[in-house]
Amino acid sequence: MNLMESIKGKAKTLRKTIVLPESHDDRVLKAAEKLKEENIVNVIILGNEEKIRNRSSEIEVNIQGVRIIDPEKSDMLSNFTNIFYNKRKHKGITIEQAKETMKKDLFFGAMLVNESMADGSVAGSTASTGDVLRAALQCVGMPDGISIVSSFFLMIFPERVFSFADCAVVPNPDAAQLADIAITTADNHQKLTGENPYVAMLSFSTKGSAKHELVDKVLEATKIAKEKRPDLLIDGELQFDAAIIDSIGKRKAPGSEVAGRANVLIFPDLQAANIGYKIAQRLGGAEAVGPVVQGLKKPLFDLSRGCSVDDIVNTSAIAALMG
Repeated sequence: MNLMESIKGKAKTLRKTIVLPESHDDRVLKAAEKLKEENIVNVIILGNEEKIRNRSSEIEVNIQGVRIIDPEKSDMLSNFTNIFYNKRKHKGITIEQAKETMKKDLFFGAMLVNESMADGSVAGSTASTGDVLRAALQCVGMPDGISIVSSFFLMIFPERVFSFADCAVVPNPDAAQLADIAITTADNHQKLTGENPYVAMLSFSTKGSAKHELVDKVLEATKIAKEKRPDLLIDGELQFDAAIIDSIGKRKAPGSEVAGRANVLIFPDLQAANIGYKIAQRLGGAEAVGPVVQGLKKPLFDLSRGCSVDDIVNTSAIAALMG
């Protein structure tokens, strides 16, 4: 069984509820049908019920058993408005503005998750990453001790699975942020794969082979991460080959518990990470699952606007495991 099938199998046993806010997208309706048919998760979609049912009929999608909530007509709107107003009144928002915001599908979906009426949200097939994350941060927020919302990709090869971070969200994390990206990615790698995480903090240097301020950032991030989570196996700075190839790891970083065994690869910035995952995907033939948003109190995930129906289904299954 491949990893995604394993994740979907685990999700089926959990019976979590995932909200898909963007019902105006046919891909979302098709994903809702598939999620329900395969019993992967319970599904909530948001929008005008008559329009949703008419469109579903037009494209021959069966959404029987999928819960539909119209934010503008919902009896939850008043309560959600008050909750959001109290969260944001220090920013000068009025109660009227709070109500208008709560009528928006992304925000209503995020508030369903915040209030434990859904276990996760999957959006972004039509909305920008900025809009998805804004709703997530304003409604749900980050847990104590984590300084940054970031992302990772599961990179699935025939023989091995890696987590690459951060490939999509944070352009140039400082050392403290890079440490938090490493910690959250390690925890999520274990949740999704069942493997013990071996975290490599990547650089163009291995154990002092080069001196540069860019290397210093990775060294500082490694130190912070180890102090915050001494239970995790984290090492750096390591070059990519030293991180994943046993013989090179032993030669370049003798005595390291991570070198040659790494399955969680933390890149020093977004440029390196984004280039790295695309090389692995396009030349290495890896299946790239993500980006999976992390660093929030609850799972609210962002899709690529070029996503497929299967991408929405897979991301919903991952959200179920991370909830």
